[in-house]
Amino acid sequence: MSGTAYVTAGRYAPPAPARTLTAVSADGARLHVEVHGAEGAPAVVLSHGWTCSTAFWAAQIRELARDHRVVAYDQRGHGRSPAGAKRYSTTALADDLAAVLKAALAPGERAVVAGHSMGGMTVMASAGRPEFTEHAAAALLCSTGSSGLVEGSTVLPLPPGRVRTRLTRAVLGSRAPLGPVTPAARAVLRYATMGPGSAPDRVEACARIVHGCPTAVRHAWSVVLAGLDLDEGLARLTLPTAVLAGRDDRLTPVAHARGLAAALPHCVGLTELTGMGHMTPVEAPEAVTAAIRELTSRYLETEKEKTA
Repeated sequence: MSGTAYVTAGRYAPPAPARTLTAVSADGARLHVEVHGAEGAPAVVLSHGWTCSTAFWAAQIRELARDHRVVAYDQRGHGRSPAGAKRYSTTALADDLAAVLKAALAPGERAVVAGHSMGGMTVMASAGRPEFTEHAAAALLCSTGSSGLVEGSTVLPLPPGRVRTRLTRAVLGSRAPLGPVTPAARAVLRYATMGPGSAPDRVEACARIVHGCPTAVRHAWSVVLAGLDLDEGLARLTLPTAVLAGRDDRLTPVAHARGLAAALPHCVGLTELTGMGHMTPVEAPEAVTAAIRELTSRYLETEKEKTA
């Protein structure tokens, strides 16, 4: 991580992992992986979003690790995964998740895979991959979309159209450093990514994480997201998949979630959270954790019964 330290107290402080490991992706990129909880417990794999890190899942890790084995990893260039990778694409996202699944899970071991924002796009990009098919029993797509991200974003309060799209692309793809976490920076982040009622500790936790993302990495991934088209991957995502979103999400408005739920071959539920923005795992930790628990209860227990 560079620049800004994570919060060190409260439920948004990153918990210490039981162990760490390094997954090596197809192009040699090295990924920081954390494992929390007891070996042999039902497995959950968490994939974070753009400009975030494993710290973004602190509340889910803290709760789920009581009776699950939780695997969380830093996307390439984020957190403790080195920023030296030259390849940024949806193929790289899928390669990286495949490497994490291979490194952290036993052959044939199944897990619930939850992805937030770019992490959800990682899940869609991985659909049909042998490693994903082998290890994923069910998935949660949280505050994400499969295409049209820039066109659909309402971060800028302008009418939809070419002008808003062009300006949104410029803002989200800015190469300017975010700098230190200041009151003004918190206000901007809260407006752009969180619901209007977000508590100060939640805004602070998100700001520390986002401001810690290297500027070059933030820009490189913004280019990938601006041209995102994972509609075909979404159609191949045939495992049981739940969708969750905040109704006040400006980055990926709730229309994306509704479109995902309608297009998924096996959607097992759409949850819309009133008053919540884009950062749902931090803004609504109980709801996100409950959605993951529901999937592990329904689909990992079924897997266990099959092999008993």
